[in-house]
Amino acid sequence: MDFLPPKIAQYAEAHTTPDTPVLANLDRQTHLKTLKPRMLSGHLQGRFLSMVSHMARPKAILEIGTFTGYSALCLAEGLAPGGMLHTIEADEELEPIIRDHIQASGFQDRICLHIGNALRIIPLLEGPFDIVFIDAAKREYPAYYDAIFPKVRPGGFIIADNILWSGKVTLPKFDTDTAIIDAFNKQIHNDPRVENILLPLRDGIMVARKL
Repeated sequence: MDFLPPKIAQYAEAHTTPDTPVLANLDRQTHLKTLKPRMLSGHLQGRFLSMVSHMARPKAILEIGTFTGYSALCLAEGLAPGGMLHTIEADEELEPIIRDHIQASGFQDRICLHIGNALRIIPLLEGPFDIVFIDAAKREYPAYYDAIFPKVRPGGFIIADNILWSGKVTLPKFDTDTAIIDAFNKQIHNDPRVENILLPLRDGIMVARKL
């Protein structure tokens, strides 16, 4: 869900650097070959992730929830020389499309794909990470946050997607998933170890900087 009025969203996209050919093709293939293409980060959010990565010039990035690899490719654009992005995807059926587009992007030596359960894989990754992007099972968001926090360097960024949950976090009563997302937002907002900003970009992005 995009919270911008359609004309504003179209204007914003029209005045944002376009996708690379590889990203444009991945967007198309995702819509052709997956059941839930709306899970793709998309143009505007992808350029935001790329911009954050370019500003931070990270040596190490961790992504939890690869889907088809669009956001991983965007984040990898800003890696410092010799930097590495680790991305974790639970759905092994997505592996071929992810690997095909990593190869096409030229980032095959800078992106390490892990297939499996993120909460089992995270403890095996050394860190420290300059950026962590969380966009996987929403019910696991609080657990992901607790698992990755010690592996984020001071001054590093934790970015979480879908934290407005189609606007349901503003309703007077919550279903289970919405209650978990709302609790996660409050967990970060009340954490004295970070400063944070909630951006109403697409379905909502929380950005927290570790102090």
